[in-house]
Order: sequence, then structure tokens, then C-alpha cells
Amino acid sequence: MTSNSLHYLIYQDDSLLVVNKPAGLLAVPGRGEDKQDCLVARLLQNFPDVLVVHRLDMATSGLMLFARRAGRQRRLSQMFQEREVGKRYIAVVSGKLEQEAGEISLPLIRDWPNRPKQMVDHEQGKPSLTRYRLLGMESGSSRLELEPITGRTHQLRVHLAAIGHPILGDALYGDVTSAARLLLHACSLSFNHPVSGEPLNFTSPAPF
Repeated sequence: MTSNSLHYLIYQDDSLLVVNKPAGLLAVPGRGEDKQDCLVARLLQNFPDVLVVHRLDMATSGLMLFARRAGRQRRLSQMFQEREVGKRYIAVVSGKLEQEAGEISLPLIRDWPNRPKQMVDHEQGKPSLTRYRLLGMESGSSRLELEPITGRTHQLRVHLAAIGHPILGDALYGDVTSAARLLLHACSLSFNHPVSGEPLNFTSPAPF
């Protein structure tokens, strides 16, 4: 982690880190030498015991939780799997939603011929649920708060595209020219500390 990257850090203790990932930075290394610079690699320079718990897409910005030491990683990963971690996102999507709040329940599966894309598949897809709330209208678009109840790859992006409201700037499921970046930001994380049990709540305003 370079010295000018310390502003990513929101919170730290002996068990975990909470970090604000910028858009355009990989969360973990990709394939190839050109994809080794990533958030976890930068964190390791200052925190050699840091371990990945969950991921954000490269194009998505916002809050990420990292563990320190393997025992903490197991517990935090279990908390994600058992839906003990509250997550909220802000997105700007194309068009006007008919309802001010609702749910999108569409099963998802990897679109193997078009990797890394995912797709809706009612026969073989895994159950996937997203809740949304309309925050406001902008010119030809809607600002939403999103709550992924499940945590499938690209879930928010696929769900919104599937109902006809792709997230602006989405190169995979929408129109990449509709915004300068993917307008999706992880704005809130809430969970109980894996050691003390203390409730922790972190927020990060959307930079768009």
C-alpha cells in the first residue's frame, strides 16, 4: 500500500480492516502480470496479515471488509454466508422505476460462453434476491438504494438490467457510454464485531 493510499482505510483493529475501494481498482489480483496491482496487494504492504473476506467488482467503489489472521477470516466469511452482514449500495439506473420500493427475485448462473457475464436462468440458476428503494429521479434516470439479500456475482447489475433498468456506465449489462464510470457504490456495512460482539456500522457517501 503506497503512502498516498492510506486514505482508503476507514477502520482498523487487531481483527479486521474496513476500506473504501475506489472504482477502477481490482479488489484481488487477476490473471496476468498487468492485473497484480489491487487493493489487497496494497493493503499487504502495511498489514501483512490481511486476508480477503468478500469482493467488489473492479468497476464498483465503496466499502470492503478484510480480516486479519485466518481465524478472523473464517468467522467473517461465515457471517457473510449466514447473512449476518448488512450491505447497502447506491446506484443510478436508466429510466424511471414503476414502484418506489420492491424486490427482484431472479435466479442467476454464469454465462459460460460470455464469461465473466452472469445471466438469469430459471431452470439452473441459483436463487438471488435484491431489495430496492427509490431515492430520487434525475434526468432520465433513477437513484436507488439497493440491498442484496443474496451475494451472487454481478447480482445487482444483472437484476437491474433484467428488469429494464441497467446501471449507468455498465460495460457488461448496459451502455458503457451512459456514464464516466459504473454508477454503483457500496455505501454501508453493518455487522457485529467477530470478537467483542459490538455492533459496527460504516457508511461511505456515493462519489456520484
